[in-house]
Amino acid sequence: MTTPVEAVRMPDPYPYYAALVAERPLAYDERAGAWVACDATAVGAVLRAGQLRVRPPEEPVPAGIRGTAAGEVFGDLVRMTDGELQRRLKQVVTQALGAVDAQEAARSAAGHARARIAEGFDRNLLEDLMFSVPARTVASLCGLDQGRGAEAARLVGDFVQCIPASATPPQQAAAATAAARLQDLLGPALEKEEGGLLAALVAAARSHSWTGTAPLLANAVGFLSQTYDATAGLIGNTLLALARGERMPAGPDGADAFVTEVARHDAPIQNTRRFAAAPFRHGDAEILPGQQVLVVLAAANRDPAANPDPARFRPDRTDPVVLTFGAGAHACPGRTLAVAVTRAVVRELLDAGFDPAALPAEPAYRPLANARIPVL
Repeated sequence: MTTPVEAVRMPDPYPYYAALVAERPLAYDERAGAWVACDATAVGAVLRAGQLRVRPPEEPVPAGIRGTAAGEVFGDLVRMTDGELQRRLKQVVTQALGAVDAQEAARSAAGHARARIAEGFDRNLLEDLMFSVPARTVASLCGLDQGRGAEAARLVGDFVQCIPASATPPQQAAAATAAARLQDLLGPALEKEEGGLLAALVAAARSHSWTGTAPLLANAVGFLSQTYDATAGLIGNTLLALARGERMPAGPDGADAFVTEVARHDAPIQNTRRFAAAPFRHGDAEILPGQQVLVVLAAANRDPAANPDPARFRPDRTDPVVLTFGAGAHACPGRTLAVAVTRAVVRELLDAGFDPAALPAEPAYRPLANARIPVL
């Protein structure tokens, strides 16, 4: 019997998700040891519920990285915290990301993609375009030069290893080392305020009377870490949509709508979790303190009550419901940036003559609990 976590790696998890939406929109799953929210109504309610937190209340920072540089960064990330301080800091982060010119980001991503493609169509090309190029793009937006940007892109791959609950002690140790070095790289750029994303972050902090430097530096690292798996999956799943015969429009608006439909139709982040700090009721379900909820974003995206004819790939949808990027206090503020970077990277690859039909019909997926990232 399949579980929602196992489904992330299935060739086609969507019939299974459709059954969950129809039959068990919010129900307790003994195998998962958690409540599972699947339809758009339940997922939206869970994501917006103040009683449900992004971390277990008794363990805001994983024990294995507590007291390390990775723990310091983790504890200040807006995506990993709740409460009034999180709300204020989220305003700062959202304002900073809102100041980024999406077209400038796309041009930067295109430049990094062209440079990597020029090195040759070797076996690592697609992986580099999926993981390294988005991270290097954000590093450039943060003011890091080519050498430091390349180093930051490598380091963030080590840092994100500490985020899953399944992280091993060696992964946590590598994440601690990476977090310390990322702080060293980004700290001077944060202080210089010479334009770019980090200057926008400092300006936003001032406008919201935010004085703490450490949380700003942690969320500068967060700009890189949130780009990593999510954008890699979005690029990979966009390429697979093209391999199935879909056609991405040439213009940026049409291409962005195409990538947004990929995010809905084959979500790069398929699920997330919430932890009950107080009782929460939705319909007949009552979630008690100490219980957790597995929030299946990819199933909610395919809920016919939210998106008619949900199994059909339709970039021309009017106001599609795309829960891949979350909702409520923890909605991802980097949605526009992720879409622009993906569009630019994929377009450069196509313009260089890459044929998506050469991709495997049924690729394997990385063994991750929540991110659907094909191995190409």
